[in-house]
Amino acid sequence: MPFANFKVPEKTLTPKQKEEIVTRTTELYVELYGERARNNTMVLVEEVADGGWGISGTVLTLALLGEAAPTDTSDTSDA
Repeated sequence: MPFANFKVPEKTLTPKQKEEIVTRTTELYVELYGERARNNTMVLVEEVADGGWGISGTVLTLALLGEAAPTDTSDTSDA
């Protein structure tokens, strides 16, 4: 079963963006393995709490990265 796990900072993607990650990743696996992969592909988009990750020994936060949460709140369903 093809499996992809995306870990992203919490509240940085809209539900629509998460849906796009799932859809495009599934399509990539279908391109690689053929149509048989579609029904067995699992894509997990995990939101990591602010300050819950780091690089090179430095804990990263949205404030440190200068990132803002997405402003598109028109679609409130999660992918």
